[in-house]
Amino acid sequence: MTTLVSQRAREIKPFLVMEVLEAAQCLERNGVDVVHMEVGEPGFETPAPIRQAAITAMQAGETHYTHSRGVRRLRIAIAEWHRRKYRTEIDPDCVVVVSGTSPAMLLVFMALCETGSEIIIADPCYACYPQLITFAGGVPVTVRTTAQTGFHPDREAISRAITSRTRAVLINSPSNPCGTVIDPAELARLAELGLFVVSDEIYHGLVYGERAHSIREYTDHSAVVNGFSKLYAMTGWRLGYLIAPPDVVRAVQKMQQNFFISACHFAQTAAITALSEECDSYVQEMIDEYGRRRDLVIAGLERIGIAVASEPRGAFYVFADVRRHCERVKCSSYQLAFDILNQAHVAVTPGSDFGPGGEGYLRLSYAAEYERLEEGLQRLGKYFG
Repeated sequence: MTTLVSQRAREIKPFLVMEVLEAAQCLERNGVDVVHMEVGEPGFETPAPIRQAAITAMQAGETHYTHSRGVRRLRIAIAEWHRRKYRTEIDPDCVVVVSGTSPAMLLVFMALCETGSEIIIADPCYACYPQLITFAGGVPVTVRTTAQTGFHPDREAISRAITSRTRAVLINSPSNPCGTVIDPAELARLAELGLFVVSDEIYHGLVYGERAHSIREYTDHSAVVNGFSKLYAMTGWRLGYLIAPPDVVRAVQKMQQNFFISACHFAQTAAITALSEECDSYVQEMIDEYGRRRDLVIAGLERIGIAVASEPRGAFYVFADVRRHCERVKCSSYQLAFDILNQAHVAVTPGSDFGPGGEGYLRLSYAAEYERLEEGLQRLGKYFG
């Protein structure tokens, strides 16, 4: 029987972290206690002022369609936040507010790509990048990276990957899955290439002992994708934004009108409060606690005998090197992750989710509560022991 499902839909790869999460939830429904170290779900509630702002907005009737680019007050607040954080000047009319950073990423690639257009990405990288590029009609061109470069491609490696079909390079700093940060000098060298740069900055603000730099500090020939999920613990609010040149913004706006209309009205109003100085103390408290959790996980893995591939300086992930274990027991990172889930009841993400360069690694999230991380490390110690 001929399938009704398109080839494009049939060929999309599953998001393995969600496969692990769903298998873990199945165990939990059967009474098993699982420690979640797989998903990047902040272990905090959305700060109280943001929640109150949403309630107030709903009670005031802010429950309707908005401008397709987003509430203007929010776009002004985003521009002001970037001025405070990066000393960059952003035109609010060059901001589009979208229902999450993933839709923003899809829309920007749809705006950039003709059929067969190439987008340069790192390997390993966030698992959904290749799928988003492919669905937009583009071709992901991977540049293999190493722990020595923090799993970020350098200018020379990117230069070698450029062809006549290259439309952009995609960067992610702080990165998922490794938590590493691109140095400012390397960002400047990357901007000098003249390529259009798409910069996923969703983990900006979640850094330890330094600050992340936005690509907009070095070039306007770029698009910034960011949102509220990670820094403000607003994953379920589904709110992100894109900053891009006017021609890209207009293309994205027209697609937004057709596909999504607009982002949630009262969530946009609440996001204005998130960006205000009123929430700075809440954010700093979360960052300080993430730093404590990071130190716990790194030290715990070292005691077990598992090396962290490159020290995370941002986000809330460590990329754990388990290649020797995989070689010894003849298993893939996928098989290892599910064996850990079923035997130790700790959910972790196989490195292969992030590309061929991630094979032999596990991504562990330290976004969960400190006590749960302690329990997870104890279970991992027994498993590897």
